[in-house]
Amino acid sequence: MLNPTALRLLPMLLMCLTACAIHRPHGAFISPVKYRLPDYNNSYYWASLPFKKDLADESPAGTEVDHIPEEADVFFIHPTTYFGDKRHRTWNADLDDAEVNRTTDEGSIRYQASIFNNSARVFAPRYRQAHYHSFFTKDTASARKAYDLAYEDIYGAFLHYYDNWNNGRPIIIAGHSQGALMAIRLLKEVFDNKEMKNKLVVAYVVGFPVPQGTFKYLQVCHEEHETSCICSWRTFKSGTEPRHLKKELPVLITNPLTWTSEPGKAGKEANLGMVINMSKPPIVGAVSAEIHRNILWSSKPHFRGSIFLWRRNYHKGDFNLYYMNVRQNARQRIRSFYK
Repeated sequence: MLNPTALRLLPMLLMCLTACAIHRPHGAFISPVKYRLPDYNNSYYWASLPFKKDLADESPAGTEVDHIPEEADVFFIHPTTYFGDKRHRTWNADLDDAEVNRTTDEGSIRYQASIFNNSARVFAPRYRQAHYHSFFTKDTASARKAYDLAYEDIYGAFLHYYDNWNNGRPIIIAGHSQGALMAIRLLKEVFDNKEMKNKLVVAYVVGFPVPQGTFKYLQVCHEEHETSCICSWRTFKSGTEPRHLKKELPVLITNPLTWTSEPGKAGKEANLGMVINMSKPPIVGAVSAEIHRNILWSSKPHFRGSIFLWRRNYHKGDFNLYYMNVRQNARQRIRSFYK
């Protein structure tokens, strides 16, 4: 399992799919009635809150001086961290599963949600996330029910946040992988209208495709200062041609080094810093970025142990490869929002 020691010694784990064994759910979807429902009045059900100390408060070594939150909030939806085990083989995670919560906090919250702590207050709910297998199963009916249950929690968490803590502050929606899938639905149901669109600074919907035409009012961002728009990308090693590209319809896509959807390669010099170890400074000029059809091509990152990075899908590094660029961009867009 992903833990602090592994993160220090083997940072390439962030680029791999998982170091865990996959224990598939038993049978078809059954609503987990024995699981405790989330009570978002209780801080236990939040992986990150601005009112408590948590791992989203960390900053990469050497960047702590830049921790100056603006008058904005980030609602962050973490990716899949539930792979099942011999005791837990349901379609959705148990919120009392300490191992899943620890994996979430030490991975996504520390290395993704922390991106935004220098520009906004960070709210990241725990939710009954769908099992990893949901994205690959042929039992699409069960997968859909698992997603619906996960979204029920996300929607409830957002309503609680909005009714109790927002107080008119502009909002950034950020999500990765399963979190991006949840973010797409939240954006469509809550922000894709004239009134709420104007409360949205930006949405970073990363690691999951956003088909063109998904939204009526929300569109892809065209430059680094634009607000009320969406940034989205999925990262692969340069030259990779995933099989799904042949069948996939056009999607919204952004180059996180240029913040445009234009073709053309942005060189490593535009990379402000990759972060794969919070105890070390960001690696400046780590990777390039180039939009290729529906995906983002990245040069191979180099760090201690990267010789073992053989995967061509850099899904786990979608945010981390461009950590400092996203960090800076969130602040830029918040300031543009107020101007």
